[in-house]
Amino acid sequence: MPERVNDAAMRYRDLRRSEAGPRHQHFTPRKSMGQNFLQDEEVSRWIADQVQPDEADFVVEIGPGMGALTKHLVGRPKHLVLVEKDSQLAPELQGRFDDRSDVEVIHEDATRINLRSWFKHGPLRLVGNLPYSVGSEILKHWLTPPTPVGCAVFMLQKEVCDRLAATCEDDAYGALSLLVQKDWNVEMLRVVPPEVFVPKPKVDSAVIRLTPRDPATLPVFDHVLFDRLVRMGFSQRRKQLKNLLPEAPGGWESLVASLNVPLTVRAEGLSLTQWIQIARHYEQRHEADAGQKAGEMFDVVNERNEVIGQLTRGEVHKRKLLHRAVHIFVINKRGHLYLQQRSHLKDVSPLKWDSSAAGHLDAGESYASAAVRETREEIGIDVGTTELAAQIPASDNTDHEFVELHLARHEGPIRCLPEEIATGDWFKPEDITAWVEARPQDFAKGFVTCWKAWQQKQRAT
Repeated sequence: MPERVNDAAMRYRDLRRSEAGPRHQHFTPRKSMGQNFLQDEEVSRWIADQVQPDEADFVVEIGPGMGALTKHLVGRPKHLVLVEKDSQLAPELQGRFDDRSDVEVIHEDATRINLRSWFKHGPLRLVGNLPYSVGSEILKHWLTPPTPVGCAVFMLQKEVCDRLAATCEDDAYGALSLLVQKDWNVEMLRVVPPEVFVPKPKVDSAVIRLTPRDPATLPVFDHVLFDRLVRMGFSQRRKQLKNLLPEAPGGWESLVASLNVPLTVRAEGLSLTQWIQIARHYEQRHEADAGQKAGEMFDVVNERNEVIGQLTRGEVHKRKLLHRAVHIFVINKRGHLYLQQRSHLKDVSPLKWDSSAAGHLDAGESYASAAVRETREEIGIDVGTTELAAQIPASDNTDHEFVELHLARHEGPIRCLPEEIATGDWFKPEDITAWVEARPQDFAKGFVTCWKAWQQKQRAT
């Protein structure tokens, strides 16, 4: 059970300059921004400890306000970033920490800040006493994959925390529970009463911790379809699910039989695993996840990239034989490049970041044909033709592949095949370069080699 705080609140008038800056004692919390400032030393210290900041590379505090949490974070991580929207509080914080190279204050709206440039810092730790008015928006912005967040500790209304952590046995269980828990493990840590805040809110708060869910704990599924079905299923809670969802492939009776539930089941009667089964049923995905097929046939080549035979994928990788692969960089009109995070089912570099699409050439297949096929199979777009950008010899840096890098242009949605791709997004080239330089270990080796080759060609032209 979460722990309830019994300590008395500190008096608002007792704020010291060393804790919160020279003019904070005259600051009036803004109701329009949902500002309720934490005033309890023990609670503040305890929350800071839950994000495990000591020697962490990068910790971000959202909405530091008067610095109740901040003073228990400063000096513990290697780098601390404070994101503050308020136009009065942000300058105060900047002045207070101006002489510290390990603390950075960003005056920006936490619901709008661009997170793509933050991947270079590695899995960051996130903490904050979130404003009641925008807490859900902040959660959505920072926790929707792909995200650089590796751990998050938040204080929110207890009602919201109950919904985030609920399972199908709980009254608070609903769409929000499922939409978050499909990607995150949620722990309810502590209940916090109104008395520790100024001004005092009318409801209890609670502290939760979120950590990324291991994708191997769930079967693969179409996340976009899952989200749509869940929202439809919970749109009218009193109605039976069969009256809210689209016609199921093979009929509703077939679907509920596979779930082992009554025909009259409602949305809240199904667990996360059962909801994923529903999404897979609508995809007509009835077989267990098999990952990549070790029996696929590849061309084996010599040092001159000449075909000398064919062997299976499993044998080629086991013996580290030379073979062929293609990488495709898909670029939009803004010049951003789509990057994919490889599925956990990949036999090489699982969960590493990679080119927009990439894959081996089938036996007898050309590079150009493979580029079009891989782009269609992995990210669901038909580019028609691609442009050759670079030819890269086989080496350990390409996992023993002779690689051709191809370019393609695309606007519009991308639909990832979940067996192939865990997630993906568009990134600015300068953000990718900074990320590759800071953390090459986050990427498949073949991508790093292709990226450097493309950057070199860009500089040459």
